[in-house]
Amino acid sequence: MNEETNIIAGRNPVFEAIKARTEISSILVARGSTEGTIKAIISTARKRKIPVKEVSPAKLDGLVPQGNHQGVIAMISPVEYHSLNDIFRKAEERNEDPFIVILDGIEDVHNLGAIARTAEACGVHGIIIPTHRAAPITTASVKASAGALMHIPVCRVTNIATTIDELKKRNLWIAGADMKGSKSYYESDLRGPFALVIGGEGQGIRRLVLEKCDFTVNIPMKGRMSSLNASNAAAVILFEVLRQRENAN
Repeated sequence: MNEETNIIAGRNPVFEAIKARTEISSILVARGSTEGTIKAIISTARKRKIPVKEVSPAKLDGLVPQGNHQGVIAMISPVEYHSLNDIFRKAEERNEDPFIVILDGIEDVHNLGAIARTAEACGVHGIIIPTHRAAPITTASVKASAGALMHIPVCRVTNIATTIDELKKRNLWIAGADMKGSKSYYESDLRGPFALVIGGEGQGIRRLVLEKCDFTVNIPMKGRMSSLNASNAAAVILFEVLRQRENAN
């Protein structure tokens, strides 16, 4: 799988892909191009909740060396996005309590892939990512996941906080991984219907999302480092969730 096979370039091809509801991770538009068809592409994409990013023409030239992108490129997702119902259906099929990972602002595709690989290994039923300000699923993230993203449902939502409210209505406990968490991850009860929130590489979990969590957990640090990489922190906590779920059976 190479990146070129997941690109649609040119105004009419991109517009038709949007109208056909093709799985598009994001649309890249040359900075300053808002006239004619480009304006219609941006408007329709936003109605479809597809992220639109302004980039330099040189960025588009680099992705389409032949230069016939006409100022717009659609990045096609290598996997199909799923709904929340799909995630819960997977848990039901396994006769297990729902186990979900929520990524609040992970922007590095390699972190996304690494977290997905661990999540799949731990039996997570699905991953939730935001539509905006987050790494999309690309060939690079699929590769970093060692193919795990082809096997675990990913649900893309417009509002993480609202989605957490929906999960609570479905009787899930929501825990946020936070350096200032109220308890260490191994002192916390992580059994039952459960979702773990992992924050972005820089700012961590956003305040509004953190306030939606039922409780927070920390990873005690004994060395000079005050925190772990997001994918490493996710791995430590997810395997503890798996341990507790296995011991509960």
